[in-house]
Amino acid sequence: MKKPVPSHVVEQAARQKLLERGVTVRDIAEIVYSLQKPYNESMTLEDCIESTDAVLGKREIQHAILVGIELDVLAEQKKLSEPLQSIVEQDEGLFGVDETIALGSVFGYGSIAVTTFGYLDKQKEGIIKKLDEKKPQVHTFLDDLISSIAANAAARIAHRSRDEEESRSREEVKKREDEELIG
Repeated sequence: MKKPVPSHVVEQAARQKLLERGVTVRDIAEIVYSLQKPYNESMTLEDCIESTDAVLGKREIQHAILVGIELDVLAEQKKLSEPLQSIVEQDEGLFGVDETIALGSVFGYGSIAVTTFGYLDKQKEGIIKKLDEKKPQVHTFLDDLISSIAANAAARIAHRSRDEEESRSREEVKKREDEELIG
């Protein structure tokens, strides 16, 4: 039986790939902040950074990042076979595999994450917009993955805010959040 790749190695690789593509945790957290600030006046950018970091700790997210960025890079290098090369390189409108991979990563945080992902996919805020417009680099998958990460982090904050409104103990909130890290 083959030995699985250690989780910390996968997480480090995913975070490194984001940095190599010009995306920081702060870039994503700024989107989360703009999404959640109208609903949570006491929230800070640091809260959003913490939430984004927590989402990046999920294996499912890390795997999606590694696959998506790899496909973007291969398309830049013109190493995909046709017609996939042209479809990914041009980010064709009817090509939904990029959204499908990213959408699969939002189900862990509930319907609020799903609807927020859809909003971000259309509105292209912050770093998402920059990635979508940055040529000649290909970000067919990455812009959707960032939308997914931001949607998850925003939903996580929304759920935490509700827990705090309901006066749940820190231990109870921590336990619930630790359960969310599965996957």
